Amino acid sequence: MPRWKELPSELPEKDLQLLVQLRRLKDRSGLGLTGLAAKTGYSRSSWERYLNGKQPVPRGAVEELARACGADPTRLLVLHEVAAEANGRAAPGTEAGPETAETEKTEAGPEEEEGGEAGEPPSRSLSRPRRVVPLWWAVVGALVAMAASFGAGLLLAPDDDEPARAPTAISYAPGRTYECTNDRKDGAAYAGHSVTREALVDLNGNGRDVVEVQCLLRKHGFDPGEIDGLYGVGTKEEVRKFQSSRGLVDDGIVGPDTWGELRR
Repeated sequence: MPRWKELPSELPEKDLQLLVQLRRLKDRSGLGLTGLAAKTGYSRSSWERYLNGKQPVPRGAVEELARACGADPTRLLVLHEVAAEANGRAAPGTEAGPETAETEKTEAGPEEEEGGEAGEPPSRSLSRPRRVVPLWWAVVGALVAMAASFGAGLLLAPDDDEPARAPTAISYAPGRTYECTNDRKDGAAYAGHSVTREALVDLNGNGRDVVEVQCLLRKHGFDPGEIDGLYGVGTKEEVRKFQSSRGLVDDGIVGPDTWGELRR
């Protein structure tokens, strides 16, 4: 799996959450930036800018990425709307589509790409009409989905083989610290806050998954500081040390491989 560039720390929290979800969906699909460009109306260089936080992701790009990866775009569109409103950007439906927004020339080389995909050739933008999902439909769909999966830390549904979160897990709220339990089930370690094995956790993340990471780091002898559910620089550095000790890529991003080691 290619290594992503670290997202800019100055990005607003809602934008970071959206980009984490988009990156995860792209990685699951197995598509590279060139493949994504071939399946959508946005160029390879545009996807590089969007997914590395250099430029806000247009609503149409969110929808096309989801469809190219075979996913329902509804929840991602709601997350995009929340991020746009939080940062005072244009409301959905007012931005230019690919045929007007994507007019730049194709770059001559891969000077801007996600790590690990430097060998991909550039791809020209395709002009395709963009379907717009009415906002109220998106909101209704998201509310139904969230009600059915209350307590999940990610807006994207987990894989079928990922266990549901324990209903007794403590709810996360900013500004608090948390106790860690030391439980084992089916040979795996749990700290009482999250049972995920796949959630993608990176710098500036927050929530129960982060609390679980911090607790498990401490269990393995690494000190993330306060168990507060905030994935700051200190926690990320301890994750890097932990990954290095287990022979993993020490990028400080908690994904399936790191979760597997933390749960030992």
